[in-house]
Parts: sequence; C-alpha cells; structure tokens
Amino acid sequence: MDQAGESRSRPTYEVVVARDVMVPMRDGVRLATDIYRPARDGEPLPGPFPALLVRTPYDKSVPHTVETKGIFFARHGYVVAIQDVRGRYASEGTFAFLSQEAEDGYDTVEWLAAQPWCDGKVGTFGTSYLAWVQNALAALNPPHLAAMYVNQGGAQAHSSSVRHNGAFELRFMAWAFMGAATSPEAAANPAVRQALANTRFRDWLQRLPLRPGQSPLALVPSYERWLFDIWTRGDYDEFWSQPSLDFLAHVEQHADVPMLFTGGWYDSYTRATLENFTAFSAAKRGPVRVIMGPWTHGTEMPDRTWAGDVEFGPGASITGTFADNVYDHHLRFFDRYLKGLDTGIDDDPPVWIFVMGGGDGHRTPEGRLFHGGRWRAEREWPLARTRYTEYYLGPGGTLGTEPPTAPSASSSFRFDPDDPVPTVGGNMSSLNDFAPVPPEIADKVRLEDRWASIVKVGPWDQRTTPDTFGARPPYLPLSSRPDILVFQTEPLEEPVEVTGPLRAVLWVSSTAVDTDVTVKLIDVYPPSPDYPEGYALNLSDSILRLRYRNSPERAELMTPGEVYRVEIPLYPTSNLFGRGHRIRVDISSSNFPRFDVNPNTGEPLGRHTHTQVAINTIHHDRDHPSHIVLPLIPVEEEDADA
Repeated sequence: MDQAGESRSRPTYEVVVARDVMVPMRDGVRLATDIYRPARDGEPLPGPFPALLVRTPYDKSVPHTVETKGIFFARHGYVVAIQDVRGRYASEGTFAFLSQEAEDGYDTVEWLAAQPWCDGKVGTFGTSYLAWVQNALAALNPPHLAAMYVNQGGAQAHSSSVRHNGAFELRFMAWAFMGAATSPEAAANPAVRQALANTRFRDWLQRLPLRPGQSPLALVPSYERWLFDIWTRGDYDEFWSQPSLDFLAHVEQHADVPMLFTGGWYDSYTRATLENFTAFSAAKRGPVRVIMGPWTHGTEMPDRTWAGDVEFGPGASITGTFADNVYDHHLRFFDRYLKGLDTGIDDDPPVWIFVMGGGDGHRTPEGRLFHGGRWRAEREWPLARTRYTEYYLGPGGTLGTEPPTAPSASSSFRFDPDDPVPTVGGNMSSLNDFAPVPPEIADKVRLEDRWASIVKVGPWDQRTTPDTFGARPPYLPLSSRPDILVFQTEPLEEPVEVTGPLRAVLWVSSTAVDTDVTVKLIDVYPPSPDYPEGYALNLSDSILRLRYRNSPERAELMTPGEVYRVEIPLYPTSNLFGRGHRIRVDISSSNFPRFDVNPNTGEPLGRHTHTQVAINTIHHDRDHPSHIVLPLIPVEEEDADA
C-alpha cells in the first residue's frame, strides 16, 4: 500500500502532442499514433525519457484517453504513445480481432525505443482489449519492453473469454456490432453507419442463431466473418492456440519483465487475471504481482467502493488504499521499473486480495446491500493454507460436507431452450446496445458514448425485475423457476471464508445428445428489516457445453440416458459467508444472454435449425457423489463475529 516517504515523479512538465504519427509495421501498414511529449515553453524536450505505450481499438483521441493516459503521464516525465490498432479509426489495414496484435505491438515497441527522445525503456498499460494486446506483444519478447501494467485482460480466449468451456460468450456478438458500427468501413458510408447505429442488438438476441448475410453485420463483411468464425469454431485448434489468443500456452517465450495484474471478482476476466498471475509468477524472474478487488469491468471500476447492487465499504477502492487514484498507482509502478525510483513497491506483497463480506447487510442510503470486506496481503495464489472441501448435493436440496449414502438419488429438470434462464448479474462486459437518442442530435453524439449494458453486471439479488432482459411476469426469484436446482446449507453457525478457485464435480445424464450445465455459487442472506425476503448474492458462475466434457479439442455427443462425470471450473472468488447465512449452489442449463443457449440437438455450433426440450438429471447418490469443491480458509479472529 501507499507509504509515506516514497519517491515519485512530479507533474512538472508541459505537454505537446504530435497527432497521427504513422508508425510503419513490418508489412508496410502504418498505424496512427498520437505522441505526447514532456515540454517547456511549448517545445518538446529532447529527453531522453522512458516511453509508455497504449494500443486501443476504441479511438485514441477520446477525451478520457487523452487526459488520463496521454497528458497525465507526459506531465510526469514520460513520452506516451497512444495508438489506434490496425484497421481502427485513423490506422491503416484491416482489423482482425487480436490476430495481428503481437507483431504490431512488437514493431511499435521497437520503433519507440529507436526514437532519439526515448531512453530505450518502454512500458505498456491498458484495460480489456488494451490489456490483451500487451500480453500479445510480450509473447514475441521485444528487446526494449521493460514493464507491463495489465488491467483486466484475457489469458486463454477459448476457455474463459470468447468461449467458455464450449459455450459462446454473447458479449462478443455485441462487440462485433459495436466494432462494425465504428469501423472505417462504416465511417466511409453514411448509410451503413446509420443503419448499424439504429440497430437494436437486443432484438437480434431474440432471433438467434444469426445467418451469414442475413444480419446487420453483413453491411461490414469482415466483422460478420469474424463473428461467425469464433462462434462456430468450438474445438480448440491452431486458431485458438496462437500466441495472441492463448498466453498460457506460450509462457516460456513471454518477455521476462516486471508485471502488475489487476482484476475484479466480478470482471469478465477474473479467471484469466489469476491464471496469468499464476503462470507468469512461476515462470519469470521479474517481479509479478496481482491485485484483486470487488470490481466489475472497466478502467474506472477500481476507484469505486461498490459494484452492481452491493456496497463493499470505503476501503474497497484503489483510491486512498493503494494510491491517490488509479493512475497514481500506475505511476508508482512505472517510476520504479522504468525510472529506477524507490517508490516502495518492492516491499509490497505479490498478492493483494479483497475478501468480500463481513457487513451487516443493511440497505445503504444509495439503496445497495452493505456486504463489506477488507484487503489482505498474501504471498501466493492459490493460498497455501487452503482446505479444499467437498460440499455434496443432497436430497431435498441440501448441501453439506457429508458424502451421500443413498444407493439411488437424483434431481431432474426440464430445460427448454426457448425459455432460457435470464442473466441476473455476473462476470460480464461489453454486452451492450446502442441507447436511442433523439434523431435531431443523433449525428452529434458519438456512437461510443451511446453504448449501454442490456444486462445487470456484477453482484445482484438473484431475482428478476421488469428491466431484466428476457424475464416475464410475475417477476420472482430465479430460485422459483422449475428449471433451476437449488442446493443450500443450513444457516451457518460460524463464518466461513471461501477464497480461491472453485470446481464443481457432477454426474449428469440427459435425454439429449448435447446440452449445457450451469453452476452458480450464492451467498444467501437471512431475512432482515431492509430485505424481508433475504438477499441471494451471486459470487461466481460457469457453464459447460457437454459435447466438450472430455476435451476442449474434440466434441463428443452424448448417449441419451447415460451418466457422465464432468468437472466444471468456476471463476475464483473471495468471500466471507457470515453467521446465519447459507452457502447455495444453483444448477441449471442456461444463463442468457451471458452465454448462447444450447438447442439440445447436437447440430453444429451456431448453426442449428431447431430446438428440442431436454430432461437433464444431476445424480447425487453413493456412487455418484456430485459436489462443489470450495477453497476454505481458516477464519481470522477479526472476522469471527461476522
């Protein structure tokens, strides 16, 4: 955490900007780059200075990017290069999601290092796609890459990002719509741009599957081809294994430089952030650190104390805890590893985690549940003192640590793909739509500023409301649906801390040749004056498309009625279940529109022609002890009264 007496750069410089510097790539394509340089009296200083690189598909010239990335760091004595990636905004070439980012990033790092105003050290930072591209270029080990601050980025696109254990994350369909609408192709044709800007993405979600040439994306064919490629390419193959899409498969060739990963328990890249930290900290000499807070996705989220419908307390943000603000925290990192200043970061532990929970559950003046939590320093991830404990599914919806003894026991539900379980919160990003604006100002509002989520993101009470996408009246708790199996403990007599990776081991059968299984971990608050029906707080979830139950590399359809053992990794979490709370596991077969819905027919992915109802069964008897493995941590004295 931030310490008194540390040495830091000060904002003593003026800033001058060279716009749209066209940086050449190895294939002759030029990428538009804005260069922010420290200056005096309106003139750039010769330096040399260390350089920082930000590569973005979201327009390098937006005010927020200019102010918080360009001007801020240049005033502190860094040259800052902010670049439109290939095929986006002012850059040349054709955009291909992540596929060209390794080479383009490498070439840009080395171009920066060769400039007379650069001292040869280049750092990178950014969030989401801007984090992906950092690891992509680092996979080629550019000689002058010196430090990386990676906020909320991916690790393995096939298992925990674009696809998720076989299912498709529909946020990338939304991302394709956004990308097409803001592409150079659309900008060059006002009719195309207007058509895409007026598209209601939520309407197309109700018309899945899309057909090539029969959706608005056909107006920008390159984006349509990309979407159908990643949607229908289910097997892990050479495409998914390339260095820019699977960092975990290329750890050894990755640049060995100081790295700081930051992520959130409700981020779309929670699992990826910790997978990256675990892999790189084991393989690299350069210091590797991670900070995990109670946040959702986005650059500004670490400055918040709340997420979704839940308040975590004033200490939950980076501001005031680790630094004065998010970018001061970046500065502390880069000042140490690019300028050699003693910022105190060498004394930081490798792992900071925010343990959620411990609050009294009252409703705050802002209308949020007060869940509370606190930061804790750790030496490793997963924690060495973890007790991995099986909680077994039992008859009548019970959940406990005693293995089942009955010779036969199971729970079944009817899964209708035409009536999927609605998404209520969770680890998502970019599942957005263009918010409508009055026609008279439509051409004055940037499309990027009209992008608004169509689902609730982060922690929410697990009940539908009129604004829940796909929900129908009456608006009831999700647990009331007959296609959700609910298993929960008795009210806890003592607090229980769950911190680490989660895994469900289930014995499953179905009347279909292919179906999905979803698993969700929930902290159930007891009834209170503020919440008379209690509060079901989602913590983690996952899905498995059962054709990929044996291997991500090869689909295998099921034999109807046969019982299969499957393992489902959930996103990791850290939560203190308070006294009187219940630990709950919900099992179903859909979570829409977080994931695409399995038609149960076994047809090619994303190309089905019909749906069919499946009867899905979870077996939980002596020979089929279905359970969830919870990483239990001994409760510390200060949490014992929670």
